[in-house]
Amino acid sequence: MFWQEDEDKSLPYQIPDDVIDLSFAIRCKTLPLDHAWILLQSILEHLPWLLDEGVGIHHIHVAESNNGWIRPADDEVGALLYPSRRTKMTLRIPSLKLKQTNELTGKTLLIGGHELAVGKSKKKELTNDSVIFSRHVLSDSDESENDFLIRISQDIKQITGFTVKKMLCGKTHTINTPSEKLFTRHLMIADLDSESSVKIQQSGLGDARALGCGIFLPHKGIKSLNASE
Repeated sequence: MFWQEDEDKSLPYQIPDDVIDLSFAIRCKTLPLDHAWILLQSILEHLPWLLDEGVGIHHIHVAESNNGWIRPADDEVGALLYPSRRTKMTLRIPSLKLKQTNELTGKTLLIGGHELAVGKSKKKELTNDSVIFSRHVLSDSDESENDFLIRISQDIKQITGFTVKKMLCGKTHTINTPSEKLFTRHLMIADLDSESSVKIQQSGLGDARALGCGIFLPHKGIKSLNASE
């Protein structure tokens, strides 16, 4: 765990829009808990260029608990999610691929035998929040938390030139593919300057972006670099 206090870095900043999130409304009664691989395969049927463009596919996230339902453990065979009407399917894409990605609208994806109807999309630009997090960052199952954080800090330095001082690990998860089981950690990074925050969101950290790994989101409620917030 890294956690060193530092001065506030709030500065005006023009956020680049060459990478964006595109969120689709969906209609889906049930969805496999471990859906990253099969979701990717279904989307590739319509967007075969996706892997060549480094597109990230967010896991379809459902609240941990709702009306007595509690999210199953990763190793629970056949476990299902129950998306609500507000649940979205989101892809992080180069903005130049906006038109092509929108071709998903109106399609029905088959996710492990579960139908997912894709509705209208909404574009969302990245934000320069000082605190960002990812639910899945690739790690080796035998890699210690400290070794993981040191490795990630080195990756961030290489990508951004920024020396990260605050990171915190969270839950671990597994993602199954036909060839291997991927081990991931939840990661929060804090006290970033604007440019570093956006660069990490644009490039991601680690591999398997199309399986939802290394995709970072703003962590609201702690501190934002946007002066208007």
